[in-house]
Amino acid sequence: MATIIQLLLVVAALNLFTFSEALIGAAYGRNGNNLPSPAQIVSLFNNNRIRRMRIYDPNPATLQALRGTNIELMLGVPNNELRSIAGSQNAANSWVQNNIRNYGNVKFRYIAVGNEVSPFRGESSQYVQVLLPAMQNIQNAINRAGLGGRIRVSTAIDTGLIGNSYPPRDGAFRNDVLGFITPIVQFLARNKSPLLANIYPYFSYIYNKAQISLPYALFTGDGVVAGGVRYQNLLYAMYDSVVAAVQRVGGGGIDVVISETGWPSTGGDATSLENERAYVTNLIHRVEAGTPLRPGRPIETYIFGIIDENLKNPEYEKHWGIFYSNMQPKFSIRFNHLMDTYAEIVNTTFIIKQEYAAE
Repeated sequence: MATIIQLLLVVAALNLFTFSEALIGAAYGRNGNNLPSPAQIVSLFNNNRIRRMRIYDPNPATLQALRGTNIELMLGVPNNELRSIAGSQNAANSWVQNNIRNYGNVKFRYIAVGNEVSPFRGESSQYVQVLLPAMQNIQNAINRAGLGGRIRVSTAIDTGLIGNSYPPRDGAFRNDVLGFITPIVQFLARNKSPLLANIYPYFSYIYNKAQISLPYALFTGDGVVAGGVRYQNLLYAMYDSVVAAVQRVGGGGIDVVISETGWPSTGGDATSLENERAYVTNLIHRVEAGTPLRPGRPIETYIFGIIDENLKNPEYEKHWGIFYSNMQPKFSIRFNHLMDTYAEIVNTTFIIKQEYAAE
């Protein structure tokens, strides 16, 4: 009987590891004039057992609503603050004090310093030279606050930095961004932080329909063979191309977190409720298994986004939410079902232990 109990405890521990690592999060954007309050959004996360949230700036009302919850937070440093933080350690210290230390009962997980800063992205290209110094100063401030082992500092990239993505194992950054991205990856490796990557099969599909099928993008097909390896879906292939690119510039030991992914429900090419439902529901299950380059390693993933944002443009940009702005779900969805498996195992283990103790 004791052996059975020990085995069940091991199984439970393994399921807890999988659950904690594969936990799905969602991004919370506020670009709308008909949105619920931050407190209502936090309740929406809790009611649907979404245990990780990404926000793009330190909004006080959102941080206040997160106090005392079990939601882990990815907090963004907006691009327009990078220059001042890069230029002054004191500015970085103040940012951490005001937005992290002043909210001691918020579960901060990551600080995403900048979002999609790239030499090729118009507005964000002006921050290329200051991104890494800003990351370094925020890291220094986190270390000085005694939080270096708890909160990881990173940045979110887009896949436009990838120059070669096929086959995925040969993924590589563009030659003309190596001077920009290589020091960032090396910084992450030194600090044991993940790289955050916004990965959108939706855009890859709509701009490459001659090469990519819709079922492959929606996780509903049989997959393709790329470089002798079968890829069941496009997200796996895109993810592995980023992993391979990171490895080539000295980041072989760091994780890659999918910091945004999703599918719009209307307003553009290949948009529909059914396509969004297929993408999101299949995504939740597929990220548990890992990819061909990293089999058995669940992928921490953030769905973009939690709710529609009616002030964004063009039209399809308004409709990435998995909930409407009135907080009604667009379709039936079950988050973090691994929690149910873990709870069942723990409950069974407890019952058996009680029975054994009574013998």
